[in-house]
Amino acid sequence: MGRHRTIDREAVLDAAEKVVSRDGAARLTLEAVAAEAGISKASVLYDYKTKRALIRAVIERRVAVETAYIQTFVDALAGEPDALIRGRIASAARHRSGLERAVAFNLCAALAQDAELREPIQAINRDQIAEIASQSTHPRGAMLAFLAAQGLMMMEWFELHSWSADERERIVADLGWLVDQSPALPAA
Repeated sequence: MGRHRTIDREAVLDAAEKVVSRDGAARLTLEAVAAEAGISKASVLYDYKTKRALIRAVIERRVAVETAYIQTFVDALAGEPDALIRGRIASAARHRSGLERAVAFNLCAALAQDAELREPIQAINRDQIAEIASQSTHPRGAMLAFLAAQGLMMMEWFELHSWSADERERIVADLGWLVDQSPALPAA
């Protein structure tokens, strides 16, 4: 009979996020995560056989957390027209914490260098784009609003620009307006 597992996977991922935010994904090591979590390297290896597997787990968790956060807004608008895109836009109004921004920023190098690490993000984007296109009253306006909301979040996550709360609120309102627009296709 094997030993009972006492290490919490979430605690290991918390530690990995702290290491990534502090040192960057390139400097993440299983040893550094173990030290941050106050456990042995063998305990980290038990669940995550490689640095790459650990980084992927961090990415998957960040995607799941963000998806769940967005879903709370979508659920609050259930039954209303364009709830999916309007929920996404409402979630974009939130200012991201320093840890969230640091983790996103520092994972970029790993994502840029490894196509397999991009897969969880690509999959959720494919699903969201397909849902917006199929469920929106004005799909082209909704898609433009989606792209603009993504741009707003990315600019803040990567510290390219930071809006005040009032400015962000105005932008989010404008994105809501965009959802109701039906941009014409250019003449051929």
